[in-house]
Amino acid sequence: MTDLTLTVERTINAPQKDVFNAWLDPEMLKQFMMPAPGMSVPNAANDPKVGGRFDIVMQAGDNEIPHAGTYREITPYDRIVFTWESPFSVDESTVTLTFTPGNGGTHVSLTHVRFADAESRDNHEGGWTGILDALDTALA
Repeated sequence: MTDLTLTVERTINAPQKDVFNAWLDPEMLKQFMMPAPGMSVPNAANDPKVGGRFDIVMQAGDNEIPHAGTYREITPYDRIVFTWESPFSVDESTVTLTFTPGNGGTHVSLTHVRFADAESRDNHEGGWTGILDALDTALA
């Protein structure tokens, strides 16, 4: 277990409030929490408050991949911090999202810390990039 870190950034063509709220709305999560083409999210549920949990099932073909976490910080429209639990994560894996207005949309910076190894970090980088791309499409 290491403290490897990755940061993925993207400007989403939507208002800051809408981008922020998408991360806390289970129906929106179903539309963009897909790290690769051809995936879907058949189930998403959450309790969007500090200490609340979320559960997301990503599906790739016949494989269902459960993801969950606990919200550690929710600062409306600016920042969300949550733990990240999946078959591919390690204890205390954490994701921090920051949202800032700019360039006609919202700049999203996603920082994910703690990975088993560099390969896992690199795979997550591709996944989070795909998720931010899908978020931009979902909010278009």
